[in-house]
Amino acid sequence: MANAAEHSGANGHAGVIGGSGRLGAARFLLWALAGVLAVRQAASVLRVPPGEWLNEFRLPSGFPGSLYDGGQFTGTPFAGLVLKPFLGLAAPSLEVAWTCVTLLFVAAIGLVAARGLPDPVPRRTALLAAPVLVGLMMVSLPVRAAASPGQTAVLPVLLVLLAVFRVPGERPAGFLVGLAAALQPTLLLFAPLLWLTGRRPTAKAAAVTFAGATALSWAALPRDSWTYWVHHLAGTGLGGTPDDLANQSVHGALLRLGLTGPGEILLYAALAAGIGWVGLRRAARYARDGQLLLAVAVTGCVAVAVVPTGWRHQLLWVLLAVAGKVGKRAADRPVWPVAVVLAMTLPADVLLPNLAALAPVRDNVLLLAALAAACAVPFLPRSSPYWREPVPTAYGRPVAARWSRVPLMPFWRRVLSRPNLLLELLLIRVGYSLYSHIRAAAPSSRSLAEGHGSQIHAIERALGLDIERAVNHAVVNTPWLEKFFNFYYTSFHFVVPLTILAVLYWRRPGDYRWARASLGLATVLALIGFWLYPLAPPRLMPGLGFIDTVHGPQDLAHPQYGAMTAISNQYAAMPSLHFGWSLWCGIVIIMLAPKGWQKLLGALHPLITVCAIVATANHWVLDAVGGAAVVSAGFGLVYVLSGPRGAVLPGGLSVPRPREPERVVAASRTRA
Repeated sequence: MANAAEHSGANGHAGVIGGSGRLGAARFLLWALAGVLAVRQAASVLRVPPGEWLNEFRLPSGFPGSLYDGGQFTGTPFAGLVLKPFLGLAAPSLEVAWTCVTLLFVAAIGLVAARGLPDPVPRRTALLAAPVLVGLMMVSLPVRAAASPGQTAVLPVLLVLLAVFRVPGERPAGFLVGLAAALQPTLLLFAPLLWLTGRRPTAKAAAVTFAGATALSWAALPRDSWTYWVHHLAGTGLGGTPDDLANQSVHGALLRLGLTGPGEILLYAALAAGIGWVGLRRAARYARDGQLLLAVAVTGCVAVAVVPTGWRHQLLWVLLAVAGKVGKRAADRPVWPVAVVLAMTLPADVLLPNLAALAPVRDNVLLLAALAAACAVPFLPRSSPYWREPVPTAYGRPVAARWSRVPLMPFWRRVLSRPNLLLELLLIRVGYSLYSHIRAAAPSSRSLAEGHGSQIHAIERALGLDIERAVNHAVVNTPWLEKFFNFYYTSFHFVVPLTILAVLYWRRPGDYRWARASLGLATVLALIGFWLYPLAPPRLMPGLGFIDTVHGPQDLAHPQYGAMTAISNQYAAMPSLHFGWSLWCGIVIIMLAPKGWQKLLGALHPLITVCAIVATANHWVLDAVGGAAVVSAGFGLVYVLSGPRGAVLPGGLSVPRPREPERVVAASRTRA
């Protein structure tokens, strides 16, 4: 028994060492990734032409000179007073120093914010949070904007975080908050937060420091102080126009909606007061609850929303709001952080389609994220029973694949419960947008694509498959058939897959994930094909006599083929996703539809689609073969990663195989 105990203790010790080693390796890799992103950001900033450096901080040579003569500098007179001495540095030295210091400040923000996570936090989370947060900030829109010279938005964030989490004394902490407010006046909202949370000496010190710094700038730069505080009402109107898309504040949003004059000013003042009242009360509540980082983030979001001109480089506070937990289910927890990260790192046109009806939302994505964090998102209190233990996700028992030597992916477990709808819509929209951008960026050399088209045509002639021209002309000579295939080609490509995904999401969530994953993997493989093998479709091959029934006559002597070339890569033809997606639809319907007539419709869809793509001269027959290949590979990869698909009950829960224990079957029936 003693030997057994020693053996067990040795195994436990080895497990701890192994876990620590894996954790250390993960930390190293994450910090390395953050370092690579920082170097990439520095390289992009240092590529700016020397003549464009400090274009946000134009000053006449020497003293005296107005900060605001160029109309580009948007900082406070105190910020200008601090920055003026740096103009004496040589341009290359200033470029490198400014960029490096800014990125070091970003790394410091990540370290301090990670230490500000509320206790108790799992050790793994605490150790990995800092490099993850630093990496996210390096690719975020605010840091990309703040790295340019003349912007001081990163420093106030660091000063506030140091005051709240690292500086022990009340007055030193207040001094740092006051300095931050002297650089960005709306950060004086942190003084009421400190007052409401019982740190009144800190709040007083912050107010005194702000007043002293502002008075110092009035004494040193009276003309600039008058221009900033009186003529421009705390900086309003400096820099770009207030209705510019870069101004992500309530005032900017109202101007973009077409409101102007005294009415807009009164409405803006009322909204700013309401946002400040609600946001500060929420922040104080989270601070008293022990969620100081969330309280700081909420207050910062209030500050950027109510400021008259809140430029993108000032919006780093929104990213810190990922510290809050939202949702009772474990499946809902990723929704808020994923939404924030997407909004803070991707352009608005990637998140939302370019539709006029969505313009008010698309133009104000960052502002809406800040308002949501400040006033709307129901962050969980630490007293909630779901704070540490959310409702767990129901997973099916994995079924081994036929290839025993190929291990299943542990993160690809079959989920029985329905995924979060908002998260799914976000990921589908972003995924499709990235697909469109990558497809459009694929090589589009006309000579290369036409050369590949000649290769495909020659192969089809050798195989006896070159039926495209005969089918194309036969359809053109039959007007009703031409209209039918044109309509089918342009209308069903997106409608049918989205409808199937929607039905599966609602009725059969277990199969929804299986189907979605196979479609996504097939699309990724197709993108690789577009990139490696640009191919001219029949309608764009000169001298072969094809008629483009969908887009109309094309001038094949010109390298641009009509308006479609501006929005889509016309040489992304191999493989054919028109046929590939239709084949995916047919397979899913045949496998899952309960009725025979539904299976028949599912089988007809890819058959009609392949006729449509050939009849309209948009694809070669071998393009359809390529589409079938990537769809087959998509289903095969899902099989390898997660095992075979199990049977599904009408309620949507996976039925375990008969060899599984009865308690698993009973649990599934109970959940259904």
